[in-house]
Amino acid sequence: MTRPDEDIASLRRILKANHTIAVVGLSAEWHRPSFFAAKYMQGHGYRIIPVNPRYPEILGERCFARLEDIPEPVDMVDCFRRAADLLPIARSAVAIGARCLWQQLGVKNLEADQLARDAGLTTVMDRCVKIEHARLFGGLHWVGVNTGVISAKRPI
Repeated sequence: MTRPDEDIASLRRILKANHTIAVVGLSAEWHRPSFFAAKYMQGHGYRIIPVNPRYPEILGERCFARLEDIPEPVDMVDCFRRAADLLPIARSAVAIGARCLWQQLGVKNLEADQLARDAGLTTVMDRCVKIEHARLFGGLHWVGVNTGVISAKRPI
């Protein structure tokens, strides 16, 4: 079986269907990958909900200490945390009724992935939501990130 993070059609479906994204580990520092990924997604019409106990607000949105503190439904939990920190986040994603657990580029926790899948969530590992959105829907107007794609042509 092809994993959703290996299947272009699945990635497109995930990004089209999940418009409220709780970004766990979102930094308020403009130069951090979590900030520019969330800012990009926000600029493309996604609702970003920052999850980081260090800040009261990021990108004009109220920041929450935990996923369980968010007072509205969340479609996707996007994780900018170390792989070792992911299992409790996956449990929280299940508890709040999220539909997708997305582990960012460089993050791959198989136990968290399996827990989320067993609970019915769609999962993606070791991919950047910003890079995938830009690659699949256009918007490759930025430089400096190796997407692993050699051709400039978007996949069909």
